[in-house]
Amino acid sequence: MELDPLYILKKYWGYDQFRSIQKEIIDHVLDGRDTIALLPTGGGKSICFQIPALVNEGICLVISPLIALMKDQVQNLNQRGINAVAIYSGMSYKEIDRTFDNCLYGNVKLLYLSPERIQTDMALARIERMKVNLIAVDEAHCISQWGYDFRPSYLKIAELRNILPDVPMIALTATATPDVVKDIRSKLKLNTGQLHQISFTRSNLAYMVLKESDKRNRLISILQKINGTSIVYVSSRRMCKEVALFLQSKKINADFYHAGLEKTERSDKQDAWLKGSSRVMVATNAFGMGIDHPRVRSVIHLTPPPSLEAYFQEAGRGGRDGKKSFAILMYDDKDIDFLEEQFEQSFPPLKEIKQVYQALGSFYSVAVGVQAADTFDFDLSLFCTRYGFGPMKVLAAIRVMEENGYIFATEAVFVPSKLSIIVEKTVLYDFLLKHAELGDVLRALMRLYQGISEMEVNIDEFKLARFVGKSKQELMQNLHFLHKSGLIQFTASKESPQLGYLKPRVSVENFTIDHSTYNFLKERRRFMLDSVKYYIFTNECRSQLLVEYFGEKLNQDCGICDVCISRKKQSQRNVREQEVRSKLMENFESKSQWVLLDLLSTFSYTDRKLATEILQQWSEEELIHKTDQWVRLLARTD
Repeated sequence: MELDPLYILKKYWGYDQFRSIQKEIIDHVLDGRDTIALLPTGGGKSICFQIPALVNEGICLVISPLIALMKDQVQNLNQRGINAVAIYSGMSYKEIDRTFDNCLYGNVKLLYLSPERIQTDMALARIERMKVNLIAVDEAHCISQWGYDFRPSYLKIAELRNILPDVPMIALTATATPDVVKDIRSKLKLNTGQLHQISFTRSNLAYMVLKESDKRNRLISILQKINGTSIVYVSSRRMCKEVALFLQSKKINADFYHAGLEKTERSDKQDAWLKGSSRVMVATNAFGMGIDHPRVRSVIHLTPPPSLEAYFQEAGRGGRDGKKSFAILMYDDKDIDFLEEQFEQSFPPLKEIKQVYQALGSFYSVAVGVQAADTFDFDLSLFCTRYGFGPMKVLAAIRVMEENGYIFATEAVFVPSKLSIIVEKTVLYDFLLKHAELGDVLRALMRLYQGISEMEVNIDEFKLARFVGKSKQELMQNLHFLHKSGLIQFTASKESPQLGYLKPRVSVENFTIDHSTYNFLKERRRFMLDSVKYYIFTNECRSQLLVEYFGEKLNQDCGICDVCISRKKQSQRNVREQEVRSKLMENFESKSQWVLLDLLSTFSYTDRKLATEILQQWSEEELIHKTDQWVRLLARTD
């Protein structure tokens, strides 16, 4: 019996009704038709494929480039009682094999995969045997060279059509221009797919741009005026901590967040902010993806973003409850210069790209002609130090290699510690006679992790350390000692970006790139940079400019951005100024010479300054003769 989508929504999410066009999209998917869903940040995209996955028999494949978001969604689904799993770079072959088996023989409803993973022979062979009910492509803008985050691996997704010809596909994104939507439709072969789109207009979000040399003190002033929760975006991890400590010194409850923090620490900080224990989160762009906090009153960027797509998504995390909120961008002249420098460094010459490619092969001991089967932890700092490269050069070169299909790179991936006991209990007891101080650790492992003697399990070092009353450092020393002693098999947790080869390593002489694509992407990046600069310096309504960038027409100005407010104030001043001018002339028509104080006393207190400015202007134009004491009309001003 087919389940009702509303019943599923109520059962697992606790909502009585769908938001906006969610139901319309879900019905379209359940009819077995391809779909494109363009919903701005906070629009509830994931529900649009998760509900159909649960309604229909079988499993939904979810393809996403963001490993952190994949893991968060899987965790949230599992907490709701929905069986979901993820396969991503950093997992062992054994783990991947076991997860695919669970999808084939278990009751898994959603399988999250990176776009690189679906290109492997193992993935294609297993997927072909699965009863797939839907293919969901998240962050679908990544398939387009017109987009701000092009991933060549996304171009391979359409190959799933060859093994799953009758399975419907839904492509989802929060930010896409008309050119990007056209690319999504074409590259994913969604020619009959219907576009479902929510307006990009955010009538409750007031966009502001401020040129400011003293950003931190201006930030204090803003946070003192705008009450409520806030996100402050900065450009570096170092700035995160510095700005948060500065806010704390000014008695503002602030914390900081970036990808370099340990997973548990990031989770604790995020939870504290969501619960209101921290008012302000100072963060890099690593913060916010997949987080739904409805009552964010201000999103403040202390530096300009690299694209309007990125800015619209980040600023859109404010005011999701529909109440007035502020999206404020600060800049100074150095920021504009830095954007230009970044652009130039993002497109290194072929010679430099080849140098980095060759160094990567040496760094990971991958021989020419060999395609490494595993992915590698990528320590950018160590790599740069060893080979004398600058980090910007390396990251830019890696991006070009990705775009040309040589390698792939991911964001930092948290892989939990894994442990199994590999000896019989009698051996354990003999060991403990000599090392009684380790008894608490071994007993805690067996108590907290069932089956640890039969199979490898994930362990949480923080939880285990608290349980045995030790510091994490002391516990890690104990576990490494037990591993060296041959009692356990232990692999410590890691959290680092992952890098892998998409084809066998080639010699430097045979390394080439597609120059037409390279030049096209450079032109696109130039356009994106110029669009950001235009947004900063524009005299147009900012909300209108943003929605038109995404192909939507806003029929009237928003009335609440800084440009609209400035126009309104200027318009009001112009009206007032005309009234003051008229009254001055009336006074001069009744009497051509006045004592200055008597003339000014005919105006209200608020209009006297404006009358003084007009009299000074008329004096400079020699329409009146003015001294400090009196004023006399020389000629009419009309």
